[in-house]
Amino acid sequence: MTATATVLEAPTHVPALPLVTVRDLRVAYDAHVVLDGVDLDVRAGETVALLGSSGSGKSTLMKSLTGFAPIAHGTVRVAGHDLSDLPRGGLRALRSDVGQVFQQFHLIPRLSVLTNVLTGALHEAGAINVAGGFSRTHRVRAMQLLDRVGIADKAKEPARSLSGGQQQRVAIARALMQRPRVILADEPVASLDPRLAGSVLRLLRQIATEDGIPVLVSLHVLPLALEHADRVVGLRHGRVLVDSPVAQADAGALAALYEEQDDAHDHDL
Repeated sequence: MTATATVLEAPTHVPALPLVTVRDLRVAYDAHVVLDGVDLDVRAGETVALLGSSGSGKSTLMKSLTGFAPIAHGTVRVAGHDLSDLPRGGLRALRSDVGQVFQQFHLIPRLSVLTNVLTGALHEAGAINVAGGFSRTHRVRAMQLLDRVGIADKAKEPARSLSGGQQQRVAIARALMQRPRVILADEPVASLDPRLAGSVLRLLRQIATEDGIPVLVSLHVLPLALEHADRVVGLRHGRVLVDSPVAQADAGALAALYEEQDDAHDHDL
């Protein structure tokens, strides 16, 4: 009798390892507990919308991922960095791996659009040449990124001359200039009208999908989250109430995120 070898087929889909891992996170300011036992995973290529009303802890969770919030308990790992055990210089290395996009853009208004994007490369050795200017390699890359976000024609204009939607695209290009492993977008469309908000969120999701860079984006508007994210994570009173793929999200649980918060949680720290 001839033995027949058993051939094991490789699985057709292996979930990507998370680039953001949070376990049992507790953050407190004096006696005020802002985050209480938060768990979170964000995987490569995934766009996750962080939801919750003011006071839910969204901003504090974002800050905890870059070392700007005091971790009282739990573990936080971002792009291979363990925030509970960072070596000397570890915060700088962490923040160079995390691209950030903010509600108010944080551009330098008087500088050109191109120069604002180039500032995303300041952490790289050799970004500035001996004459004090950015290297040609970095300038070429910055122009490529401006083309990608659709505003290469604005490269020489001062950032202050652009519309809000255009300025946010500059901020996204600047974040990409860092070559980030993770992107955190904290209320990136809160100052934009609905049409521009949708285009910015589509761009962020496209980056996540095409580049494999996970995007964690905090939002106040539920319909935008359901349209532009793969997953929704909802906070209430500093705890995770919802963590679900968009297609499986429970309408009742999502509505509960926005029920009136009590007086102890009326500010999102």
